Amino acid sequence: MIEEEIKADVHKQPKPVPAHERSALRSILLVLMVAGAVLGCAIFLGVASRARASTALAHETLEMSIPAVSVVQPRATGGAEEVAIPGNMQPFVDTPIWARASGYLKAWYSDIGAHVRQGQLLAEIEAPEVDQQLQQARAELSTSQANLKLSQITAERYMNLFKTDSVAKQDVDNAVQDAAAKTATVTSAQANVARLEQMVGYEKVYAPFDGIVTARNIDVGALVDAGANTPGKELFHLASIATLRTYVSVPEIYSRAAKPGVSAYFTLSEFPGRRFHGLVVRNANAIDPASRTLLVEVDVKNPTGELLPGSYVSVHLKLPSKVRAVTVPSNTLLFRSEGLRVAVVRNERAVLVPVVLGRDFGNDVEIVSGLQPGDSVIVNPSDSLISGARVQVAHQSAAQGE
Repeated sequence: MIEEEIKADVHKQPKPVPAHERSALRSILLVLMVAGAVLGCAIFLGVASRARASTALAHETLEMSIPAVSVVQPRATGGAEEVAIPGNMQPFVDTPIWARASGYLKAWYSDIGAHVRQGQLLAEIEAPEVDQQLQQARAELSTSQANLKLSQITAERYMNLFKTDSVAKQDVDNAVQDAAAKTATVTSAQANVARLEQMVGYEKVYAPFDGIVTARNIDVGALVDAGANTPGKELFHLASIATLRTYVSVPEIYSRAAKPGVSAYFTLSEFPGRRFHGLVVRNANAIDPASRTLLVEVDVKNPTGELLPGSYVSVHLKLPSKVRAVTVPSNTLLFRSEGLRVAVVRNERAVLVPVVLGRDFGNDVEIVSGLQPGDSVIVNPSDSLISGARVQVAHQSAAQGE
C-alpha cells in the first residue's frame, strides 16, 4: 500500500504558475534590486564624502601646524669698507713765539687773524741795557785789537833783534807769547760782541714760517721777560693752516689696512653735504694697549683757509676689505648654547647655520662667514626653532643696507 502511494506521488505533476503572478514577482525583484543599488550608492557616497572630509581636515591641520616665517636676503658688502672716526683738526705747524730779549714792548705789527709771511716783523722790544752792553763789548774789542797789534809789532822787533844777538832769547819768547795771548783776547771779545749782537737782534720778533696769528698776548709798554716761558706768557701764537693734520685712533681690527696712502675724506657739521678729501700719511706703528687703537695721521689740503684748526670732524676711512661679508638685520640672530646661529630656509625646511659676526651697525650686523647673498634668512625666528623643521615663507624682502 505504501508503495502504491509512493508511485502515485512520483507520477503527480506540479501546477503551472499563472503569467500575471510571474510578472508581479519580476517587478518586485526589480524594485528590490534598484532599491539595493540606490542604498549601496548612498552608502558609498557617504563613506567617500566622510573620507574626503577627513583627508582635507588632516591636510589643513598639517598645513596650519607649519609655521609661517618672513625671510630677508642678505646684502653683500662692497669691496671697500668705510668707517667714520671722530677727530680734531690741528694746524700742520703750531708754535708759540717767545721773547729772547728782556725789556719793554716798543710796538707790535700783527694781530690775531693776520696772515704773515716767513721773516715778517711781528714786534719790537726796547732793551737799553743790552744795547749798552753791546757798545761796551765793541769798545773792549777795539782795545783788545789795539793791544794785539802792539804786541805783534813788539814780537816782530824782538825776533829781528835776536838775529843780531841784540836781545836775549827769553825776551823774544815773552814778546811772542804776549802776542798770542792778545790774539786769544781779541777772539774772546769778538765772540762777546757777536753774542750781544744776536741779543740785540732778538729785540725784533719775526715770523718763523708762513701762517696765521692765532693769539697776541702782549701790548705796547708791557714788560717782556725772556725767562718767563710759561703757558699764556708767549708774545704770539702762530699756526700754519695751508695743510691741516688730524690724528684719529683707528680700531685694532682695521690697523693693517690703515697704511700711508689710503684715501679718506672729512665731513663737518658746518658744511652739510660736503666732503673734504685727505690722505693717510703716517701711523704710530704701535697699538695703544689702553684703547687697542692705532694712532693715524690724516692730512687734508686747506688752500682757501675755510677749514679751521680745532674743528670737530668725522674722518671717513676707506679701508680695503680682505673678506667678502654680508649684512643682515640684528633680529635674525639666534644665541644658542652651541654658539651664534642664523636660521635659513632650504627646501621648505629651517636650517640653523653657524655664523661668524663682524661689525655691529645697530639695526644691522655684519656676517663674515656662514651666509651667502642668495640665502633666505628667517626674521625673528622662534627660540624653539630647530634644524629640519618645516616652515612656509609668508614674506620675503631684501636686507637693509648699512
